[in-house]
Amino acid sequence: MPTPDRPLRRLGFLTIGLFDPADPRAGHEATLELIELGERLGYDSAWLRHRHLQHGISSPVAVLAAASQRTSRIELGTAVTPLGWENPLRLAEDLATVDVLSGGRLNPGVSVGPPMHYDDLKDALYPDTADAEDFSYERVLRLARLIRGERASSFSGTQGFETFSERVEPHSPGLADRLWYGAASMRSVVWAAEQGLNLLTSSVIRAEDSDDFEETQLAQVRAFRAHHPAGAAARVSQGLVVVPTDSASREQREKYEAYAASRLPRTREPQGPARMMFAPDLVGTSEQIAERLHAHAAYREVDEVAFALPFSFERDDYVQIVTDVAEHLAPLLGWERAA
Repeated sequence: MPTPDRPLRRLGFLTIGLFDPADPRAGHEATLELIELGERLGYDSAWLRHRHLQHGISSPVAVLAAASQRTSRIELGTAVTPLGWENPLRLAEDLATVDVLSGGRLNPGVSVGPPMHYDDLKDALYPDTADAEDFSYERVLRLARLIRGERASSFSGTQGFETFSERVEPHSPGLADRLWYGAASMRSVVWAAEQGLNLLTSSVIRAEDSDDFEETQLAQVRAFRAHHPAGAAARVSQGLVVVPTDSASREQREKYEAYAASRLPRTREPQGPARMMFAPDLVGTSEQIAERLHAHAAYREVDEVAFALPFSFERDDYVQIVTDVAEHLAPLLGWERAA
């Protein structure tokens, strides 16, 4: 088995938080229970993905506020919050509040660009300003400045019985250092590095100079560190879909293998006008997956992961997967459970 260039230092998982629209509480509760399980298993982080106008978690920040009160150590992140849906000032308040409640454990991951199906929903989202909204990188910079405590208002002081601050309150020192950017293209990777952000790279990236997923992702990781003020110490987290089967039942293994097989054709060549590339889902025993990861060109250069859970599985499947990752796969990758 090839050996990694660096042992896995931080282990995380990412979930979409599916729910039944007829009973949404049960799905949200199952997600909170999964985060609690992750903490008991020693995971370093748990991440939620935004799903607006779908039957997946639409408000991860609210869910993570609840998770912050049911856990004490595990870090909590969003991967990612599409800022096209957000007012950076209001989001900065929400993020700072959850970070304070969690004791400094929040890791906000963000991206930019117009919301998906924007023409269909812009009248509801931005009824008066739809054509004037700026969905560029500047939206991230606004959020970062506000989180850092830069001036948000020209007024501060006392008015009557009320006291006003010129900055976002609460202020949470250190939160800005835990701001991540979800990048798919080399342009975004380099931009995020130059801003001193952390990098989230996933199983979906853009084909540019190569149609080889691993080669392209490796080039992005190296470019990020080359342009980041922290250099080789710049934080990069990789988010491949990883499904170990060590304790899975026969029915679960068959379901997992069929799921991966159904998604394999899209990995053979770049997809669509944007030429997006998808990494194959990794399904098998922990030893088999560890061997594939140790040989994965980009994985060999990261020491943080947020393994993505498949979107359409059941609660018992997720419990089995996150348990096998922590108890079987991660130790083979050099990870040591948090005390």
